[in-house]
Amino acid sequence: MGGGYAGAPKGETAQNIVLWALESGYRHIDTAARYANEEDIGIGIIKSGIPRDQIFITTKIWDQDQGYESTLMAAETSLSKLQTSYLDLLLIHSPRPGSQKRIESYRALQELVKRGKVKNIGVSNYCIKHLKELMDTNPEIMPVVNQLEVHPWNNRKEIISYCKEHKILVEASSPLTRGKKLNDHILVNIAEKYNRSTAQILIRWCLQNNFAVLPKSTNKMHIIDNTNVYDFVIEDEDMNILDNLDEHFITGGWDPVTAD
Repeated sequence: MGGGYAGAPKGETAQNIVLWALESGYRHIDTAARYANEEDIGIGIIKSGIPRDQIFITTKIWDQDQGYESTLMAAETSLSKLQTSYLDLLLIHSPRPGSQKRIESYRALQELVKRGKVKNIGVSNYCIKHLKELMDTNPEIMPVVNQLEVHPWNNRKEIISYCKEHKILVEASSPLTRGKKLNDHILVNIAEKYNRSTAQILIRWCLQNNFAVLPKSTNKMHIIDNTNVYDFVIEDEDMNILDNLDEHFITGGWDPVTAD
């Protein structure tokens, strides 16, 4: 289960989605305090019976919890809700609270690693200016991930280039455009060529661009279908078409570039 947002599944629905995903072979579960479903994610993971060390759990520090002490407390709350003693990845959810809060929050993330509460740390929705600001603090522990909305219609080439330069893995959230571009005629034509769904093409595009990909679905069959992307390769000519569809199309309602 990956790629969430406000309005993400909760309750038994969220628990079932986690179970379906894990049964289908997923091992990375992405959530956030903002999604208000950490408790259900934790229950779903426990119900699965899969050992904790075989599942990679990501959650995020929401805007209102940013700051040094409040980030430490928010992390403990997430650990409690998820019923786990550690997080595999903890991200700052967005840069919106401003420079001081961002820097304090990242300092807290580093402290959580030192305390053994978190294995890896990173950021979400960070643009180049936010990443440069972080790098200027000379962090002891570098961010391993920048999670942001990426798909062919919002390909964020400059941010991705900066991330690659600094060995920061790009995690593509909303890679399926929240369904808004799945019927795009160019995408449909490419999908037909490979006898694949348009969602599978978008996931494969992410993989061939070396992004971690977080497809989100509440449909069991779609969850299963989204794993069947490793037995084909999109040819260069079609990758080139997809790479050049950018129209700065944002599905998330706000553009991280606007955060000071």
